[in-house]
Amino acid sequence: MSSELSDEFSKNHPSDLTPTQIASLQQHAVTVAHHAYAPYSKFRVGAAVLLTDGTIVTGCNVENASYRLTTCAEQTAITSAVALHGPGIRIRAIAVANLNETASQPCGACRQTIHEFSTPDTIVFYPAEAGTIAQATIAELLPAAFLL
Repeated sequence: MSSELSDEFSKNHPSDLTPTQIASLQQHAVTVAHHAYAPYSKFRVGAAVLLTDGTIVTGCNVENASYRLTTCAEQTAITSAVALHGPGIRIRAIAVANLNETASQPCGACRQTIHEFSTPDTIVFYPAEAGTIAQATIAELLPAAFLL
């Protein structure tokens, strides 16, 4: 998968991250995707969360024979970040990658979990068509987030 950002998308959604930071975050996601436990779907996903303090925490999907108990990579990374740094974490950006070279945005549950620890401007990078990487803010991906 190419780590280039989709030119049209990145013009409309500028990030305050440098291309090097984005590439590094994406590489972390690809690397951890190799650790995914996906014997049923064979869809191996990795996520790298960049916290506002500069720390990167990764996670991969972990499937279960019941399917419903499968844990997505984004949720695994965020759960790890909370376990390591406490409930006050804030996500600056998150990169998602899969080893299947397939376009895939975070699912609805992952979007809500990302939203819980983000600001509306948190950037989400995810696989798009033709091996490109798309980006959107969490507010764009989840405009009607559940709030208490």
